[in-house]
Amino acid sequence: MRKKRLQIRDHQSESSLFFRRAIVSFAGILVLIGVLIANLYHIQVSEFDDYQTRSNDNRIKVVPVAPNRGMIYDRNGVLLAENRPVYSLEVVTEKVPSLDDSLERLRALLGITDEEIERFEKERRRTRRFNSVPLRNQLTEKEVALFSVNQHRFPGVEVKAYLKRYYPYGDALTHVLGYVAKINDRDLDMLDRQGHLNNYKATRDIGKLGIEKYYEEMLHGTSGYQEVEVNSRGRVIRTLKYVPPVPGKDIRLNLDIDLQLYVQQLLTEKKVDPDTGKEFIKPKRGSVVVLDPKDSSVLAMVSSPSYDPNLFVHGISGKAYRELLNDKDRPLVNRVTLGIYPPASTVKPAIAVAALSEGVITTSTTRNDPGFWKIPNSKSRPFRDWLRWGHGKVSIHKAIEESVDTFFYQIAYDMGIDRLSSWMSKFGYGEYTGIDIYEESKANMPTREWKQARFRQPWYQGDTIPVGIGQGYWTATPLQIAKATTVLVNNGAVRAPHLLKDIIGPEGETPAKYEVFPPVTGVEPKYWQVAKDGMYRVLFGTRGTARRAFYGAEYKAGGKSGSAQVFGLAEDEEYNAEELEEHLRDHALFTAFAPFENPQVVVAMVLENAGGGSRNGGPVARQIFDHMLLDHRDEHDTNKSTLAEVTR
Repeated sequence: MRKKRLQIRDHQSESSLFFRRAIVSFAGILVLIGVLIANLYHIQVSEFDDYQTRSNDNRIKVVPVAPNRGMIYDRNGVLLAENRPVYSLEVVTEKVPSLDDSLERLRALLGITDEEIERFEKERRRTRRFNSVPLRNQLTEKEVALFSVNQHRFPGVEVKAYLKRYYPYGDALTHVLGYVAKINDRDLDMLDRQGHLNNYKATRDIGKLGIEKYYEEMLHGTSGYQEVEVNSRGRVIRTLKYVPPVPGKDIRLNLDIDLQLYVQQLLTEKKVDPDTGKEFIKPKRGSVVVLDPKDSSVLAMVSSPSYDPNLFVHGISGKAYRELLNDKDRPLVNRVTLGIYPPASTVKPAIAVAALSEGVITTSTTRNDPGFWKIPNSKSRPFRDWLRWGHGKVSIHKAIEESVDTFFYQIAYDMGIDRLSSWMSKFGYGEYTGIDIYEESKANMPTREWKQARFRQPWYQGDTIPVGIGQGYWTATPLQIAKATTVLVNNGAVRAPHLLKDIIGPEGETPAKYEVFPPVTGVEPKYWQVAKDGMYRVLFGTRGTARRAFYGAEYKAGGKSGSAQVFGLAEDEEYNAEELEEHLRDHALFTAFAPFENPQVVVAMVLENAGGGSRNGGPVARQIFDHMLLDHRDEHDTNKSTLAEVTR
């Protein structure tokens, strides 16, 4: 009996334990259910907005939309840079069953080159697999038609239409407009630093040189975007929202395309092919810039030879680029702003103004020129005049008219390099001109400090003398020479040469604004006139160095020629351009303004290895003045009569 009671007690104990465990388990389940409900509440209610946003991020994509680039016009409304539709063959690699096989079949169908495939592979590695990658950027109409009838054979490959930059005047404006080309890693880094990267997410091209680069932000515009719904594979199902891009602003330049083409034609010459005997036109090496002295607007800017910028828009081949890079005539260089030459005798009028203002000479100062000049009390070799037997008795007027070197050697000696360089910097030498393109050199206005830093040598008295005739360590760009001439013409008013005339936007035309430079002060009006009168005598005086080029001109003008030596001569050596190889001949420099009483045009040029500036630069300046002041005279009068009729 006792044993039976113990068994009953054990059974009751086990039952009790079972029920206790069951209760605990049930309580645990309730707790877990409570936690689950709490988490569901947290997710579905408390954090609803956050998770909905994450879900939408996975379902909705924002696709940027590139704006149309602004147009560029000349001063008369002629289109200089436009956007043309082009067709691109593009591949979405995620949709292509066998990429290698497709590429080989496209090679056979369209003649896809190894270079195009290499460029495609490079681009594909940095592009998301759902995005299209261009294989050929410029399809002809025949290629588009050929691919269209075979498109069923190439899943994942399609033809897309884009607007691409096109320059209708080709190489005539390359060094002004520059060009746009594909955005590269360096461009992306620059945009990132500037905080503009998001605005370029849909843009393929960016301004690389010239106006296209300088006014990139204005021309590019603002990107738009569209919100699209995509499926789990990243493909677009529908568009939810579209915000259109804001196109770039159109701009108008001061350039006159007719004048630009005319000047470019002047910088060509006829040659005969020795093998075939046929004539062909070859560009000369040189540059010409034409300014309106009233505001220093750039009417023409030609650097020769040039190249077609359209080659770079669609991606120039390595072979074609190497040919340009290795061309001995350096077509890639903008000679107007980057060409560096001794300014030679073109600076003598400006030096005359400085010498008169400093009291180094007066308007009545005269000196005898025997054909050479020596540093007083020195055993150094004499500095020779270009006229071996000398000019006799010389005044400042005659010194400018006949370009008497010895007169300016003495001025340089009396002024010293400190005053000389200080005055010439006022005219813009050794400084950026302020032109609205980035490709510009300051060249060099020498000083004591410059020579010490450059050569670790002190400045010697003999270094100063050739500076007096624009030689020695002094270098300048053609644009600096043109700017200095406008300063002289305007009695010391300093203005930056500029290409932009106005900005064309929805609100109308907004004139361009430019930095104001301080004028050249401390000069009496009569000293400016002395320099200009001397330049008039250069063209119309009885012994003016460029009188032959301006014989019979129907207008008055002023000018100054120069010849920049390419190599030095020994003391008793004579210069004969006809006996020298072309690359050893002097550069011909010329600067001029017209009409004399009310200047409307300033021209400056450097013709490389052309010989004397008066013999070669003078005729070119004369033709430009005739073209601008005479050739369009009847047309101008007709326009005035028409305007009078309209307003009457």
